[in-house]
Amino acid sequence: MSRERVYPEEPAGPFPEPPQTFADKEEREISVVTADESDVDAVTEMYCDFDPADRAQGIPPTGETRIREWLDTIFGEGLNVVALDDDTVVGHATLVPDTANGEGDECAYELAIFVLQSHQRAGIGRKLLTTLLGYGKREGIERVWLTVERWNRAAVELYRDVGFETCGSESFELEMSLRLNG
Repeated sequence: MSRERVYPEEPAGPFPEPPQTFADKEEREISVVTADESDVDAVTEMYCDFDPADRAQGIPPTGETRIREWLDTIFGEGLNVVALDDDTVVGHATLVPDTANGEGDECAYELAIFVLQSHQRAGIGRKLLTTLLGYGKREGIERVWLTVERWNRAAVELYRDVGFETCGSESFELEMSLRLNG
């Protein structure tokens, strides 16, 4: 989109910072922790197990090589948190600097979040999202945006619930934004 993205005036939050441990709706003990390059193998394993039918807007990519290339970029540039069930990664969320078209806004970050199908609808996505936002706020990120397929009502409601506002729409997706700082 070539237009300037609109953000809410008031910062959202408060949000918890990592690490967080909680019992999900299935009574599994889940930890949400920060992740870095040393975690790429475990995150790659999660995405290799990810059902391609749950991909949105072409991500996550399919195939281990393409997944690793995508994660190398994300882990090299952004902030990342993972959800762990024991030592197994079951969710990943990232904030990546907005550098689209070479006209990036160094204070704006794009959000992406994925939870393994076996762990969906258990409250993990909400904790992953809010903990990532707490981490981003602590690190000084000012603005966050995302796109979501408009038919994904559960995701749209979750994003609205934590403070995202709709700032644009295309035929099949909504663009939403949130202010963390500033």
